[in-house]
Amino acid sequence: MKSWLRPHRLVLIALALALALWAGWALRWDWIPRYWQLGVQGLWRTLWLLVLSVVIGFALAVPLGLAQAAGPRWLAAPARWFCTLIRGTPLLLQIWLIYYGIGSLFPQYPWIRQSDLWPLLRQAWPYALIALSLSYAGYEGEVMRGAFRAVPPGQLEAARAYGFSPFAVFRRIWLPQALARALPTLGGETVLQLKATPLVATITVIEIYAVASRVRQDTFIVYEPLILLALVYMAIAGLLALGFRALERRYTRGLGH
Repeated sequence: MKSWLRPHRLVLIALALALALWAGWALRWDWIPRYWQLGVQGLWRTLWLLVLSVVIGFALAVPLGLAQAAGPRWLAAPARWFCTLIRGTPLLLQIWLIYYGIGSLFPQYPWIRQSDLWPLLRQAWPYALIALSLSYAGYEGEVMRGAFRAVPPGQLEAARAYGFSPFAVFRRIWLPQALARALPTLGGETVLQLKATPLVATITVIEIYAVASRVRQDTFIVYEPLILLALVYMAIAGLLALGFRALERRYTRGLGH
């Protein structure tokens, strides 16, 4: 019998279908035609904020982790301080400091207001992207530090003995081994990053959570937008989990684990 046909899972599926039928019949969904376009725009903004912040954050996390794991003290100390600062302060505070701090300084300089970058800098989403990326980098920098240190030193020494350059050792052995060990944690942190994106609504970025809030404010319908929002987040989180599991299988198979 297939795993999803086991009795307890069939009961859960039946309960989920019953709940969906009850929600479709008993709750109000007449607001969806009015707001669906705004909802699609908000969903798109949530997704690209998530993807870009994860990509940028991970690109920063690798050197942060490497500096702490094997770098000289003058590199390791700033990397450690950065990760401690990011992990020790709330993300909401970081968003506000960047938006209301740095963002409020730019209009005071005429040469910035007259530059080609001003149409970009006057918007809220670049500051949201910076804050999300730095937050992800701070947490994943610690993850990568542990992953780099977990790679057996003997493998690195053997590669050097075979004449590999330092960059080749890093690219072909150290980084792949560290990634294979870090992927389960990276997957969980990426899901947490998804659930952190609603915080950007506090600086007027219209993502999917902000759309649900607008529906609630305009129509005084409270539960239905939140239920739909929860389902959207669950669907995205499920896809992320499946994607990272596929990456884990690929990396562990490629490394011979």
